[in-house]
Amino acid sequence: MYISTLKLWNFRKYGSQDFDVKKPDLTVPFNKGMNILIGENDSGKTTIIDAIKLVLKTHAYEWIKVEESDFFTQGSVIAETLRIEIEFSGITNKEAANFTEWCGTEDEDVNVEDKIERQRRPKLHLIYQVERRDDRIIPTDVRAGMDGYGNMLTAEAKDYLKCTFLKALRDADSELAAKKNSRLSQILKEHSEFRKRDENGLHEFEELFEKTSTDIRAKFSDAQSGYNKNIKNVIDDFVTSFIDDLVESAFDLGLTKINHILEKMSLGVVGGKNLGLGTMNRLFMAAELLHLRKPDWNGLRLCMIEELEAHLHPQAQLKIINRLKQESEVQFILTTHSPNISSQADLKDIIICRNDDVFPLSEGSTKLKKDSYKYLERFLDVTKSNLFFSRGNIIVEGWSEEILLPVIAKKLGLNLTKSEVSIINVASTAYLHFAKIFLRADGAKMNTAVSIVTDLDNRPDDDGTFKLLADEDKTFKTRFDNLELLRKDLVGSDVMICIASEWTLEWCLFKSCLSELFKQAIAQVHSGANEFKKDANCNYKPEFQQKLIFKLSKKQGETAISKVELASVFAELLEKDISISKKMIEEDPYLTYLVNAIKHVC
Repeated sequence: MYISTLKLWNFRKYGSQDFDVKKPDLTVPFNKGMNILIGENDSGKTTIIDAIKLVLKTHAYEWIKVEESDFFTQGSVIAETLRIEIEFSGITNKEAANFTEWCGTEDEDVNVEDKIERQRRPKLHLIYQVERRDDRIIPTDVRAGMDGYGNMLTAEAKDYLKCTFLKALRDADSELAAKKNSRLSQILKEHSEFRKRDENGLHEFEELFEKTSTDIRAKFSDAQSGYNKNIKNVIDDFVTSFIDDLVESAFDLGLTKINHILEKMSLGVVGGKNLGLGTMNRLFMAAELLHLRKPDWNGLRLCMIEELEAHLHPQAQLKIINRLKQESEVQFILTTHSPNISSQADLKDIIICRNDDVFPLSEGSTKLKKDSYKYLERFLDVTKSNLFFSRGNIIVEGWSEEILLPVIAKKLGLNLTKSEVSIINVASTAYLHFAKIFLRADGAKMNTAVSIVTDLDNRPDDDGTFKLLADEDKTFKTRFDNLELLRKDLVGSDVMICIASEWTLEWCLFKSCLSELFKQAIAQVHSGANEFKKDANCNYKPEFQQKLIFKLSKKQGETAISKVELASVFAELLEKDISISKKMIEEDPYLTYLVNAIKHVC
């Protein structure tokens, strides 16, 4: 069984003054296995996790209850009612046996030998509605039923629904240390290995512990031992004076019941001493997963981890997320700020929290086609995964654009970093795979501005003139038509395609008001080409343009332009040149597409 849907009414940031049971303020769909919540600070990730905790409670000994701050507040008005609903799917017959009084049935898509079949399956629907009256929170309990109201769950039924939760600022060292009610002892106590008993009703650890305790008592009681002469007798001398002549001290290892024995245990690494936070966190996660792996457990196997990356270096993050993906019987709901983790996630498992809403990236939720999901899972690396965390994205075809756009933005008085904008270099013309992540199938807007910067790729003649569209070759016509169709398709969305006015980025820079700087950069990078050198009068030669066309066209016998080196040198020259004004760049027709791309996302 797994959580398939969470619905919230007037819970923290998700609310309205008009409470309507038929219109939740937030609906979150979850996958059976992995779910990764991504969003900036205060985007609602923790709110979603805490709502689930409030209803299900956790396996750890912690007090969880509704506070006044959990009620939606608008201005000075605090909502009188909050409501949380959780729906479970994938319930097996064994699991349903724990909830016979509360389960209903619904049609559900089931995977049978890689084919989706519609079957009638058990369904469990939890309802937790809390009221405020006269500034007091009225005590209430979790109910379950398919009628929207439900019946109260028993303590035993609730126990089958508890979840495992690892908070962001987790003290793994403390949780795994030997102490009363340690989390480690709670995990071990519930494992079937520690519920085994012999014919005398004892666990083997209890027998071992009792034997050791008896041996230690005997050492202190032996009149010939130093323990007796030098320790026990000295204490007894004081005790008889302090209490009574008949009172005698006793040394042992304390209670020998399994609960007390487990509280004396700690978890570490063989040969490891003074382990760091990262290692202790990984041990803690492993212990919690042991708890969720109990073979005889017929309840919910749900693990929620806030900020999985806490105390972990990047390579450790990659190891962990890839290992967790293999746990097919456990549902995970994770929150993260780490591109390392999101880069390893299947795109369908990501849920973006933004604008007081959630945007799952599962198939059917976006305008991505099935082949795009496969493509992105192969090519979404750590750098490209930044697009999930940015407020705006500029998607570019290569390194030149990635190097130059931040410099041009500064000349426009804009700072991409301050605006939380990422430049995503897809190193190809496959930008649509990335851009459509932010296009919703239902037409909803994520309010994440995306600019696509692309070349027009209409190659000029050797003299620098361009053919009319009607005279162009078939390949370019097809590209031009596709770009125009795409531009129309994106109208009204947050995605804008910005196309070079002519040919390529390098050509547009050569023809723009930045031409003089660009020529300097070319002459510096390709210093061996005579055509790029100045003449005796310190003017660039007439054949400069034709040589540039040949190099950009990669004509036979010509070495290609070193685009990355050229962009780097040009960016440095542009940064230093104070004569280039914002107005010059904004009014230049060859730079318009770059200006539009930057302003759209800032």
